[in-house]
Amino acid sequence: MLLAFNKPYGVLSQFTPDGSPNKPLAEFGFPQGCYSIGRLDADSEGLLLLSDEPALTERLLHPRHGHRRIYWVQVERLPGREALDQLAKGILIQGRKTLPARAWLLEPQPEVPPRDPPIRFRKSVPDCWIGIELAEGKNRQVRRMTAAVGHPTLRLMRVQIGEFPLGCLPAGKWKQLSEQERALVLQ
Repeated sequence: MLLAFNKPYGVLSQFTPDGSPNKPLAEFGFPQGCYSIGRLDADSEGLLLLSDEPALTERLLHPRHGHRRIYWVQVERLPGREALDQLAKGILIQGRKTLPARAWLLEPQPEVPPRDPPIRFRKSVPDCWIGIELAEGKNRQVRRMTAAVGHPTLRLMRVQIGEFPLGCLPAGKWKQLSEQERALVLQ
């Protein structure tokens, strides 16, 4: 079984509480035996896959498979071509260079539902949305990458895994994927 969940802000990618005010996955009624495939930190939102199939988890997470993930990232200020090129070439983070990625300005800027709590707003500092496509997923990697090029992340949403888009699945809801949707994830 393969499930897609639109993880809201403030939700852990684990089933057990960690002592923080963040909600665990156990509060969302997933079928018994499912576990998350990968993670999104509590501050991040969007597409999280869950499954009861260990082989599927290995296929989607092991670095040798280079499985694509696309994120929409709201950052401070408008990044220029140079910053986007740096993100694409790879950034040195904690002594390790990230794999090449794809980074672009989202045009038009997406309309996304407001977050609760809202992101910090500063009148004197504009923000914008960029897209980043990665084939790896290190801890807080996107946030560290955007900060390294001078554009701190304000909001982070994973919107696609493989060729499967999050689409219009509401925040906090999940669904079991059809065979066709499952095939899109694996592409």
